[in-house]
Amino acid sequence: MCSKPTDRLFKLGKLNHVAIAVPDIDQAAAMYRDTLGAKVSEKHAQPDHGVYTVFVELGDTKIELLYPMGDNSPIQNFLDKNKNGGMHHICLEVDNIHEAIKAVSAQKIRTLGKEPKIGAHGKPVIFLHPKDCNGTLVELEEQ
Repeated sequence: MCSKPTDRLFKLGKLNHVAIAVPDIDQAAAMYRDTLGAKVSEKHAQPDHGVYTVFVELGDTKIELLYPMGDNSPIQNFLDKNKNGGMHHICLEVDNIHEAIKAVSAQKIRTLGKEPKIGAHGKPVIFLHPKDCNGTLVELEEQ
């Protein structure tokens, strides 16, 4: 039985972003910027996660474009299976990542890693195993 949201020691926030793995990050950024007219960030290296990122701003949410940083990147593995790229994960905001980790763990939802890492926005993040989340890789980001 799920507990009521008021019983939780953390609060789930808004959808922060949808991440899309792309085979050509410059081409993908240009499509959102030049064709669709979106505000698009510069490409940033995220060595702790093995990726390059570009953010496409869409009001109060974003699209995160992901490109592998080397052959050992988890995004390279994804692109090896999905040559044209595709949706990689969704990111949801939480107000207390450590309490969120305790709550999901109590529900037998596995995290990828034992402790949060600092994500692309400079805030703690943790990923939840897709097999425990209806086939979707879910990132929790503390706000």
